[in-house]
Order: sequence, then structure tokens, then C-alpha cells
Amino acid sequence: MVDLPTLSNNGIILKPLMLTHANDLAQACQDGELWKINVTSVPEPDKVINYINTAASTPDRKAFVVIDASTGKAIGSTSFHDILPFAKRLEIGYTWYAKSYWRTHVNTTCKLMLLTYIFETLEYQTVGWRTDIGNYRSQQAIERLGAKKDGVIRGNRVRRDGVISDTVMYSLIKSEWLPVKLALTKKLNEAH
Repeated sequence: MVDLPTLSNNGIILKPLMLTHANDLAQACQDGELWKINVTSVPEPDKVINYINTAASTPDRKAFVVIDASTGKAIGSTSFHDILPFAKRLEIGYTWYAKSYWRTHVNTTCKLMLLTYIFETLEYQTVGWRTDIGNYRSQQAIERLGAKKDGVIRGNRVRRDGVISDTVMYSLIKSEWLPVKLALTKKLNEAH
């Protein structure tokens, strides 16, 4: 199983998610009332402790907290999940950030750190992403990373509102990594 490191770059720190991050995350999910968005996994503020405990007790999920180094505050979370060590494949998901960090360098920085770790340290072959068919913001963000759309799995998830929905699947393979890494690095350099 994958052990989680602490990663740091560009003013963002990723470290293993722990109960000590609960208060910050409760504040972060209130920034934009993110739990009200049906197509995300953001917890309600009073359910953050359950969210952290569920992440910790799910066998093939390893959760990170995302910290803004300038404030020391947790601003969101992301996870490795559906980890297949023999196939050298895992997915990145359960990703969310306080709304004030949307469309900033945060997501690009996090993905660059995670993908570098996955492809260059773990030497995995494939990284996947999945998102609700109605989550256009997430689909665009995944596509901006350079991932390829694999297809749609119909009727395999239930949204918060009880609606059965489809999932859009994406992936990036190791042979595609270098140009993606260069593009993400260039994007971050241009942003500063």
C-alpha cells in the first residue's frame, strides 16, 4: 500500500489528513458552502470529523490535507484511492478546496506534486480521475492537466440529492507524463 509523504511546493503543503485538521476544514468547506454542491464529496461543516474518519478507515484510500503555507491553515483535501499496486495504478480524487482558492495556482501545484510523486517516486504506470457527468468545472480542470477522457460509466453513482448519475473517467499514463509535467511547470511559472 502507498504511504503518504509530506509534499511542499509553491506555498502549498500536502500532508496526511488527520483529525487535528478538522476545524480548518470545517471553515474551508464553508467558504462557498461547498457541501451544497450535489456533484462533490465536500462534507458538511459539522460532519468533517466523520469525513476524516471515513477517509482513514477506507482500505484503498489515502487522504491528504491541503495547507496554505502562508497561513498554516488547511484549505481542502485530496486523496489517492482505488489503489492497485500490482497494476501500478491509482486514482486521485475526493479533491476540494475552499472556494476562494478556485482558479488559483493551488490545484495545478497539488497535481504537479502528486503526479511527480506517483510517476517518479512510486513509479506507477497510470493515474486516473473520475467525476460526475454534471461536474463541468471538475472535467475542465482534469482536462487542463492533460489527462485523456477514457469514457463514461453510466448509472454508477448516487448524488447527494439521491439522483443516480454517470461518471466521466480520465487517465494519464507514464509515457505522457513528461510533456504534462513541463506544461504544468510552465503554467505555474507564468502565474508568478
